[in-house]
Amino acid sequence: MGRAILSHFLILSNSAPLLSSSSISKLNGFASKSVRIRQNSKYSNGFRCYCDVSPSQQTSPENSPTSVTVKKRIVSGVQPTGSVHLGNYLGAIKNWIDLQNTYETLFFIVDLHAITLPYDTKELSKATRDTAAIYLACGIDASKASVFVQSHVHAHVELMWLLSSATPIGWLNRMIQFKEKSRKAGDENVGVALLTYPVLMASDILLYQSDFVPVGEDQKQHLELTRELAERVNYLYGGRKWKKLGGRGGSIFKVPEPLIPPAGARVMSLTDGLSKMSKSAPSDQSRINLLDPKDVIANKIKRCKTDSFPALEFDNPERPECNNLLSVYQLVSGKTKEDVAKECQGLNWGSFKPLLTDALIEHLYPIQVRYEEIHSDSAYLDSVLEEGARKASEIADATLKNVYQAMGFLRR
Repeated sequence: MGRAILSHFLILSNSAPLLSSSSISKLNGFASKSVRIRQNSKYSNGFRCYCDVSPSQQTSPENSPTSVTVKKRIVSGVQPTGSVHLGNYLGAIKNWIDLQNTYETLFFIVDLHAITLPYDTKELSKATRDTAAIYLACGIDASKASVFVQSHVHAHVELMWLLSSATPIGWLNRMIQFKEKSRKAGDENVGVALLTYPVLMASDILLYQSDFVPVGEDQKQHLELTRELAERVNYLYGGRKWKKLGGRGGSIFKVPEPLIPPAGARVMSLTDGLSKMSKSAPSDQSRINLLDPKDVIANKIKRCKTDSFPALEFDNPERPECNNLLSVYQLVSGKTKEDVAKECQGLNWGSFKPLLTDALIEHLYPIQVRYEEIHSDSAYLDSVLEEGARKASEIADATLKNVYQAMGFLRR
């Protein structure tokens, strides 16, 4: 998925703007024992992370002042590549399947983000459809979640332009990905979109008044710009200023919180246990693609990097590959970490690799079968994307209308 947005957000620098603790309001209806407050982080400053929020902790009629349960809203998405890998699936999509049963969910393919760097125009639409089919094949239920294409909801681009007027250029200049990619490509080959796409990322989230955004443990900073921008726009245009223009007053945008999955948020490369699994890696041997045939999966696991330590173990910093492969086995087998540690502690690599290969093939086979069914039914896929865009547009247009009003535009 290249740079996956929302579930794989833009990496911000440590010098990204900070949120004041007084600006973050407590979310009602949640009381999770696994909520952790990062008080000592140099970039958090009151930034709360909701980790492993269970369905039982959702607001219910019994503990709510009203008799109607209002679901919290989650948005997330990935770039279209047509080749979703195991890291994308275990780190994001697999978690979405559980989330759609508890929250109001919107999952989309961020095709507008895919053009910030040179791309193949002939492949973009195909990759977009393929990615949508993979979403559904993995278990995203169109009757529970809105699945759509980013460019099919025009409000994304409109809100981006409005937010751009309130985004200090210094915030964007500090972005790590912009620095890294512009350095590699050279200034003459870098488009303005590479610098400004974090603003589009923010519009993707804020359009839908999201309560939570699923992000990996290493990606909390990705959301920080969005939160800071929401606070800034609320301050500049919200409250009494908005009310004087005929609006409802108060906050224009809800400030979203990060939802950190309890496991699987960071799957590493098969050729380097210190690097995240990525489509941009030069070698295809570094990743397991969800649509890889059985023999390809077996070959990649057979050739993947290991170490010379005896036995197998979790959480040894000197054994990143070992920890990664055991974690992958845990996730695709559905076993607990304790059970995997006990099962594998007496194994060597020669006996563990076939075990991991079989578990991967067994887990991915139903996804591959379902993908072929969905991909071959164009009418069904089109109808899902059309309905998803319609539902998303209803929410997005309402938000956009408020922003235009609060910023003083004359509307038709």
